[in-house]
Amino acid sequence: MEDNIELVAQWLRQSTMTVAFTGAGISTESGIPDFRSPGGVWAKYQPVYFDSFLSDADARLEYWRQKAEAHTEIARAEANDAHRVLAKWEANGHLHGVISQNIDGLHQLAGSHRVLELHGTARQVKCLDCGMIYEADQLVDEFRRSGSVPLCAECGGRLKHATISFGQSLPEEVLSEATAWCEGCQLLLAMGSSLQVTPAANLPPLAKQTGARVVIINRDTTALDEMADVVIRGSLARILVKIDDRMTG
Repeated sequence: MEDNIELVAQWLRQSTMTVAFTGAGISTESGIPDFRSPGGVWAKYQPVYFDSFLSDADARLEYWRQKAEAHTEIARAEANDAHRVLAKWEANGHLHGVISQNIDGLHQLAGSHRVLELHGTARQVKCLDCGMIYEADQLVDEFRRSGSVPLCAECGGRLKHATISFGQSLPEEVLSEATAWCEGCQLLLAMGSSLQVTPAANLPPLAKQTGARVVIINRDTTALDEMADVVIRGSLARILVKIDDRMTG
C-alpha cells in the first residue's frame, strides 16, 4: 500500500488535470450510511419512484416521510479528512474538481467549489412546477410539525428535494460537464464507490479510454478494479491524508 500511496502522490504532482469521483464511501466516515448498507434507507423502505411522486399524493407523503428521516443524518454530518484533503488539493491547483454521486453537500462544507453533483443535493428543495428553490431545513421542519406535504409558496406546486429519484433522469448539463472533465483529465481518482450504478459508473472507464490514469480507493472491491492502474483498499480519510503527506513532505 505504501508504494501505491507514493505512486499516486507522484502522479498527482505531475498531472495538470486531475478529477476526483466520489461515492457514498467518502461520507460514511462522517456518519452518513450508504443507502444500500444494512442501516441505510433502502434497507428499511421501498424507494418512491419519480412517476409515483408525480402522480400520487400518497407516494409524495411517503417520499417526504423518508426524506425527513434521512435529513437528520445529513443535517448533523460534518466533513471529514477525506473531504478536506480534496478541498485543499483544489485550492492549491492539484485537483480540477469533484464529480460526486453523493447528495449530502459535504464537499462544499469542506471548502470545495467545483463540485458536480450527479444525483443532486438533499440540502435544497425544488418546485417541479415553477422551479423555485428552497433550503431543505425549513421545509423538512414544516413537514415534521404538520405531517402534511409542503406546497410551493410561489405557485402551490409539488415540492421535491433537489435530488434524483429512481426513474428520474440525471440532469443532462451536469452529466455532460462530468463527461467533458473525464475526457480531458490525465488522472482520475475514483473513491468510495462500488462503481456499479450507471451512467455514473461509465465515467471512470471513459477517462481510461481517453488516456487518463485511473486510481480506485475504496474499502471493498469494486466492479472496475481490473481496469484501474492502482487500487488501494482501506479508510478513505486515512489514505488521502497519507497521500497528502507525501505531496507536501
